[in-house]
Amino acid sequence: MTLPTVLETSDEAAGAGLGSVDLVLDLIERLAASPRPRGVSDLARELGISKARAHRHLRALLQRGYVRQDPETERYEIGVRLLSLGESVRERFGVLEAMRPEMARLREATGQAVTASALVEGEITVLEMLPGRTLIEFGVRPGARLALTSSAQGLVALAFGPPTLMAGADGVLAFEIEAVRRQGWATAADRVMVGVGALAAPVFDHRGELRGAIAIVGSSQLIAAVPTDEQTAEVTRAAQEASRRLGWRARAA
Repeated sequence: MTLPTVLETSDEAAGAGLGSVDLVLDLIERLAASPRPRGVSDLARELGISKARAHRHLRALLQRGYVRQDPETERYEIGVRLLSLGESVRERFGVLEAMRPEMARLREATGQAVTASALVEGEITVLEMLPGRTLIEFGVRPGARLALTSSAQGLVALAFGPPTLMAGADGVLAFEIEAVRRQGWATAADRVMVGVGALAAPVFDHRGELRGAIAIVGSSQLIAAVPTDEQTAEVTRAAQEASRRLGWRARAA
């Protein structure tokens, strides 16, 4: 007899939660669109809510750094954390745009599937994949996370990314990563999955910082643990051209 009441209460709570999310997004959008800081009363009137409710949500956003408050006028505007998130998203799309032309050229040159990946919150994340022209298709969905220590893209991140990624690495892995740094590419055959090989090279931005990796993926019989000179030349060339689109310049020898 009490089950319908419980369900109704849960639905009401869920509806209230969604309403709060909508309100927070409305507040952020209005502050982002405004050329100057906004007052609580002004925002509450525009959104048709009480001043107390508007103030409560603004304070929550303030505590998380999504908005800031002018200490003199007590008005609110967009905070630095939201700007930082926006910049992160912009850069992520920017690196993918830099990689796409090279991904298409690399697929034509090798016939293999090609992936673009980026280091997102300490994990290698696939941004996009172009299927190869081989009889057997190898697919990796955008958004998939790849292991740092067993994927070619992950080894590239360990070699050229933030030093903190290497914390706790054993001697064998450290030796392998040093080899990746020297040669400028990484390979992984039968490590992520038996029968699958990959060859990846790093993509840098204008600051020389790692932004992602371009890789070919296919049968480990075709992309072996020791890749061909032609394969390494094509993959590193694609990564370097994508890097140049991001403002990277090779250092003089």
